[in-house]
This record gives sequence, structure tokens and C-alpha cells, in this order.
Amino acid sequence: MTKEQIAELKKKHGDLYEISVGDKSCIVRKPNRKDLSYVSVVKDPIKMSETLLKQLWVEGDKEIQEQDDLFLAVIPKMEEVIKVKESQIKKL
Repeated sequence: MTKEQIAELKKKHGDLYEISVGDKSCIVRKPNRKDLSYVSVVKDPIKMSETLLKQLWVEGDKEIQEQDDLFLAVIPKMEEVIKVKESQIKKL
């Protein structure tokens, strides 16, 4: 992808992440509350990961969604995408 295409996608989707497995890759966006709420009702962890990947998918090689070995390699990296900032608390 060109820098211009990436800039357009960032403008549309916000923060983007590229996840690669071998010669295949995909671009996913950062999830929002609606995305996380939607997948939270799914009890099966594999189905939950699959649903989240589809929700956040922007572009990429569809084989990542379709082939188990590629899909299973991508899932651990999705945790980094959904990582939230840590908050601090102090008594006043």
C-alpha cells in the first residue's frame, strides 16, 4: 500500500495495525466500545477471536481469516491491538 492509501484508511478508521504471517498480512483498526461489547457475548474463545478479527478487519489477505494456521498465528497479536491504557487512582 502507498503512504497515501494508508493515510486515507487512517482518516477513515483511526489507529491501524498491520499483522503479518509469512507473506500474508492484514490491516486492522483499534476496537471501540461497540466492537468489544458485540464480541463479549460470544462464549467460545475461538469464535470470539474470529468475530473480533472480522469486526476490526480493514484490508488484507483473506487467507488469514480462512486458513486455520494463519488465523491461529494472528490471534495472539490481536491482544496487543485491543490493549487499553492503564489508569491511576489516588485518594484525595
